[in-house]
Amino acid sequence: MWKVSLCDLRLHPDDHRAVADAMASNWLTMGPRTQAFEEAFAHALDPVAPPFAFAVSNCTVALHMAYNALGVGPGDEVIVPSLTFVATANAALYTGATVVLCDVTSPDDLTLSVDDVLEKITPRTRAVAPVHYAGQPADLRRLVAECSRRGIAVVEDVAHAPLCDALVDDGPPRALGTIGAVGCFSFFSNKNMTTGEGGMVTTRDPKIADKLRLLRSHGMTTLTLDRHRGHAYSYDVVELGNNYRMDELRAALGTSQLSRLPENNRKRGDVVAMYLPLLRRLQGLQVPFADRLPQGRSSPHILPVLLPPGVDRQRVQEGMKEAGVQTSVHYPPIHTFTMYKDSERVRAERLPVTDAVAPRLLTLPLYPDMAEADVAYVCRKLGAILQLCAAEVQP
Repeated sequence: MWKVSLCDLRLHPDDHRAVADAMASNWLTMGPRTQAFEEAFAHALDPVAPPFAFAVSNCTVALHMAYNALGVGPGDEVIVPSLTFVATANAALYTGATVVLCDVTSPDDLTLSVDDVLEKITPRTRAVAPVHYAGQPADLRRLVAECSRRGIAVVEDVAHAPLCDALVDDGPPRALGTIGAVGCFSFFSNKNMTTGEGGMVTTRDPKIADKLRLLRSHGMTTLTLDRHRGHAYSYDVVELGNNYRMDELRAALGTSQLSRLPENNRKRGDVVAMYLPLLRRLQGLQVPFADRLPQGRSSPHILPVLLPPGVDRQRVQEGMKEAGVQTSVHYPPIHTFTMYKDSERVRAERLPVTDAVAPRLLTLPLYPDMAEADVAYVCRKLGAILQLCAAEVQP
């Protein structure tokens, strides 16, 4: 159907072999392959001082575990950008907390506004969840410093940015997901690496790690694999946990995918570099993050653009569809959803930048093996459609 799709999942023969080997092992629930995946992921983030890492069934549960491990609950507030996938906020609501929605920084920087966060902090604020939107680091240097001073936890939503670095002090860049109290990753099928469904939760704090370990698997003190290996004969339940475990098939796929993630991230960066000079020629179009230089490893995930003010986005998407180009919107702001507008546990005040950019947002195709000819085709068709839209609104 699509001449150029939004993303293009291509599984490598090694991925197929890894899953087949897991099937042949006859141990399919969380076990040795999951442990190997966790260790490999932790070392990929930081080979010198790897964090604790726990593979889970998706990023939403990673966020829920993170908030729970930090003791977030009724009466607490969690600050979340409105411009994110709804799971960042939903997971806080699951705990009974109130969600406070914050603005993004500017049309050029669609990560959360630290200035707005500081204005919305109250004595009840327990956590702030920066989203590394499109694979671009939020301003953690300032956010972590301000939150640390106030005793507020930072929960990084790293769904878009696996193996991306940021500068947070005078030392070398550090991996996102290892800087705040907890990091939460997604391995959904359209992400930079995938396990189909799946995620990872990371921390450097041993006490938080102990809590996460229990929360992932029913609050049990020992696991099925421990008992299978004769390392334990029974278990106690010491927390109200959930079944948020990853299985061996997805862990095997994740380990295989992880081995190619650095190269695929580099390829994504090359595709963005092909896009930028062409997009800059389109009158009235803005490209967020276009002038931002990588702070170490980069991890481009999606390519958002801002259409010229007043342009009908649906008209543009229909035109791109007719040209065989798949587009999307990342994201409809959370405060526009019915449930959030009607909820007494959601505060959505003063979001001028989000409100201004939201109707203009459009996501263009981006994937590692995207050909230069396809990039040129997307930009050419977008330019032609924008010209038609401009002509249609001429008096």
